[in-house]
Amino acid sequence: MEQYKRELVILWLGVILASSSYTMVVPFLPLYLFELGGSADTVNMWSGLVFSVTFFVGAIMAPYWGALADRYGKRKMVIRSGLCLAVVYFFGAFVRSPLELLAVRILQGFSSGFVPASIALVASSAPKERMGWSLGIMQTASSTGGILGPLFGGVLSHFFGMRLSFVAAALGVFLATIAVLMFVKEGKSVAETTASNVLSDLKVASTNHVLLMMLGLLLVVQVAVMIRQPFITLYVTNLQGRLEGAVLSSGIIFSLIGVAGIIAAPFWGNIGQKKGFINILIIVFSGAGLINIAHLFIKELWQFGLLQFIFGLFLAGIYPTINTIVVTCTDSDFRGRAFGLTTTANQIGQMIGPALGGIASSWMSIPLIFVCTGVVLVITSIISWCKLKDNP
Repeated sequence: MEQYKRELVILWLGVILASSSYTMVVPFLPLYLFELGGSADTVNMWSGLVFSVTFFVGAIMAPYWGALADRYGKRKMVIRSGLCLAVVYFFGAFVRSPLELLAVRILQGFSSGFVPASIALVASSAPKERMGWSLGIMQTASSTGGILGPLFGGVLSHFFGMRLSFVAAALGVFLATIAVLMFVKEGKSVAETTASNVLSDLKVASTNHVLLMMLGLLLVVQVAVMIRQPFITLYVTNLQGRLEGAVLSSGIIFSLIGVAGIIAAPFWGNIGQKKGFINILIIVFSGAGLINIAHLFIKELWQFGLLQFIFGLFLAGIYPTINTIVVTCTDSDFRGRAFGLTTTANQIGQMIGPALGGIASSWMSIPLIFVCTGVVLVITSIISWCKLKDNP
């Protein structure tokens, strides 16, 4: 097996473990807050804080970690993030109050970077003609982790308590880090660059209109994905006509997006390599937008599940396509910082989406929110075509 393929397999498994570790604990944080002494009146407030603070800190730190990746090596950043996350998750098993859990989540934000550094490492080692396929494969790892994490976390929490989920998450990301430490080598020497800072990196990025466009697209798609989080269970309840089983049904429907991602991401990568990634970007954004608009016409739960699965098929093409375009439009000695900026865009979107969804659901119907989201995605695809059609 070629060296880059061996390393791709290791990093793929590592991202599965890291993504599973994250999703193993995050969906159950509100329940954990009750266990830590939170009341019905305060848990919503604490849930919002502990959920968003990691994204906030991670968004601030991502360009900094990206700059260090360019200066000292992407592999070192993967190992740095993995070891720190393992320690932080382990601490999470021993917190005794909501305030201590908030502190752990802040530390988690400082420790972020495992997945984007892994993607940057793959991008630096994969042959140009296999770049789209390789990044598509890495997208399947995130999707797989997003499915397995809640499943394992739910089982562990149900039978052994939430604290063991944190221990299992720590063990998972630690094993992923050891695998990278033992089996992954950085393919070429890190360029000797002068010290940089986040402001200078943003200044460099501001001169690259394609990179700026990709950052904007990531922000839009993350808002579109996360905007449904506050009301998804309520919507499922309305469709099935009863509250009983709504959490389980919601979990299954959310997992359909991940399953679709596993199926479709390598396909989009291969097609993009042949037909052009700009063209694929327009197709997947338009398709995702039209599927959201179609929510206006559904009446049954199975129809909602089907649309979510199809949405996942298009969504699976967005992330690897954007990542590949980022690789092609940036110099190798700026690539770590570029992926740091994409992480910032992702995490800002993950903060804005739930807040916007909560506000919107208070004054408009849920199907109308899906329609508005779809319209935004379609308009985004049109703008992207106008801005990017002359790029190769």
